[in-house]
Amino acid sequence: MDTSQSGTQSGAQPSDETTAAPPRRGWRRWAMDTRPLAVPAYRRLWSSTIVTSVGSQLTAVAVPKQIYDITGSSAWVGAASLAGLLPLIVFALWGGAVADAMDRRKLLLITNCGIALTSLLFWLQAVTGLESVAALMVLLAMQQAFWGLNAPARTASIARLVPEAQLPAANALGSTVMQTGQVVGPLLAGALIPVIGLPELYLIDALALCVTVWAVYRLPALPPLAGATGRRAGVREIVEGFRYISMHKVLLLSFLADIIAMVFGMPRALFPQLAAQTYGSYGEGLALGLLFAAIPVGAVLGGLFSGTFSRARRHGWMVIGAVVGWGAAIAGSGLSRNLWIAVAFLAAAGVADMVSMVFRGAILLSAATDEMRGRMQGVFTVVVAGGPRLADVLHGTTGSVFGPRAAVAGGGLLVVAVMLALAAAVPALRRYRV
Repeated sequence: MDTSQSGTQSGAQPSDETTAAPPRRGWRRWAMDTRPLAVPAYRRLWSSTIVTSVGSQLTAVAVPKQIYDITGSSAWVGAASLAGLLPLIVFALWGGAVADAMDRRKLLLITNCGIALTSLLFWLQAVTGLESVAALMVLLAMQQAFWGLNAPARTASIARLVPEAQLPAANALGSTVMQTGQVVGPLLAGALIPVIGLPELYLIDALALCVTVWAVYRLPALPPLAGATGRRAGVREIVEGFRYISMHKVLLLSFLADIIAMVFGMPRALFPQLAAQTYGSYGEGLALGLLFAAIPVGAVLGGLFSGTFSRARRHGWMVIGAVVGWGAAIAGSGLSRNLWIAVAFLAAAGVADMVSMVFRGAILLSAATDEMRGRMQGVFTVVVAGGPRLADVLHGTTGSVFGPRAAVAGGGLLVVAVMLALAAAVPALRRYRV
């Protein structure tokens, strides 16, 4: 594939032969598989993510901080989170259909410019001292709408940039960067707010997004493949996406695997209670920080050593094993009264989550045809965003009734039981391989 900006219009992937690397020996075979970075277009897109993954977390910290400073109420912070959820769901589903109907490079340019403009508006309202929660919620809704339009096209484009055999490695590279941003970004925001002030966090995010706009501009054109031109992007096309999922069991099961893992097994809503009650003797602040950081740190470690699994061909079994491993690790953290052991289990869960993300993403890109990839990624975005929020409600309720440790351990065991039952009852996921 010609990966210059004038690139091919056919959308054919580079062959494995043209991007193959010499066999890796010794410790390097365990390290992250970097073969996709040999493709210039993918390398540009991935490199821009390094910058924006940290920048986006600055805004993610700044918005709730500013809302709390204005209102003094955590309830308003929660309300703002919900205000961004509905636009995300609606525009991610629609954005998936749009990504299948137009040049994905052009869509990425439009939406990244929209996100950058929203960050500038965040900065403007903060630097002028507007102090309006309503304005912040409107801007947050705009940001999530643009992100919902952007995410399906961005992920669906990867399958047009790298060979199919390298999709797990490409997903590992991207996921590792995003998880690293979730660790570094909040820490950096906490350090910068007392030094430069809160408004400048928004400005840094906007400037970081300029890097992404430039990287997307340098991508080859990614129009719909032959036979898929002239498609509309309306309700009918969105419904066709759901019908396509229902007709392809492996796709449906990949979504269900994520829902099972996140809804039953994501215990973040209970971390404050665990830090205060179970691990208070270690220092509530220290315990809370470690609990929240453990899963993303584990995911980053999993990505750094993704060479141990990214070449696996039985993608279905890798997803099953990762979800079961996630549930077992979450259960282990709930059963532990020792903070450091609980953190170790949560870090192990983060490793399992990285494996699951890598192979679920690869299944969505390889098992779906190109004219459906955008819509599959739109549904994926909704599942990823909605699952943890449902988990917050479920764990918060069960934790108040049965106690936080019982809720965490029970949720993890439920993940293991349900995932094994699903894998046994429906063999399509077990049989899927590339």
